[in-house]
Amino acid sequence: MELELQGKHVLIGGGSKGIGLACAQGFLREGARVSLVSRAPEHLESAARTLLARFPDAHERIASHAANLRDAAAAVSAIDDAESRQGPVDILVNCAGAARRTPPDELTPSHWHEAMEAKYFTYIHLIDPLIKRMAARGAGVILNVVGMGGKFAKTIHLPGGAANAALMLVSAGLAAAYGARGVRVNAVNPGMTLTERLREGLLAEARMNGGTPEEALAKASSKQPLGRIATPEEIADAVVFLCSARASYISGAILAMDGALTPMVV
Repeated sequence: MELELQGKHVLIGGGSKGIGLACAQGFLREGARVSLVSRAPEHLESAARTLLARFPDAHERIASHAANLRDAAAAVSAIDDAESRQGPVDILVNCAGAARRTPPDELTPSHWHEAMEAKYFTYIHLIDPLIKRMAARGAGVILNVVGMGGKFAKTIHLPGGAANAALMLVSAGLAAAYGARGVRVNAVNPGMTLTERLREGLLAEARMNGGTPEEALAKASSKQPLGRIATPEEIADAVVFLCSARASYISGAILAMDGALTPMVV
């Protein structure tokens, strides 16, 4: 299937590891150019090494930009730098930020503020300037990697779930607002995915329960209808497709990717 991504400029917020890095690999495979944005320069350097090891001829198609996306001005500066180096951004993929899980009795207003800063505003600070630039050019795609926590209320993940729910509303609303000006907006909601963050959680669970990380992974996998946890590459495959010309009439969609763990109609 020809996705028509050759030469497209893809900016990936949170592109230095996990799902964001897997997305970068997927877009490079299709011939796109990628600009990775992350707060930590060392993570960006590691990501660049990983990408160049897999795509040794892609040196000119990979750029990195260190920025704290909680800062709106820093986000705009990263966009400006990316566009000065690789041209107008055709596709924005948001993967940055995650909110900590906290038991309800331990929550304070600061937890809610922190969750919105970490997950919601890191996305908004890239979306707001770029969607306007895309609309002015008459074309563009935005894909927000959100999370299933916004679809149902998990008591230990309420602030993060609230941020996720807000991002889903923003995705659907902006798709309606900017569709006539050539911009598509969609969201993907991964469930459990084999990232470093999940592995750290499994390790902590193993220490707490006296088992091994392998046993914790097996236990978590056994609860999945598909019998296993998703890989970052599987999430990235859906992201790349939704950003491609083959998905040209998909906009305002919220795609659940938890392997049917949460069976639902809407």
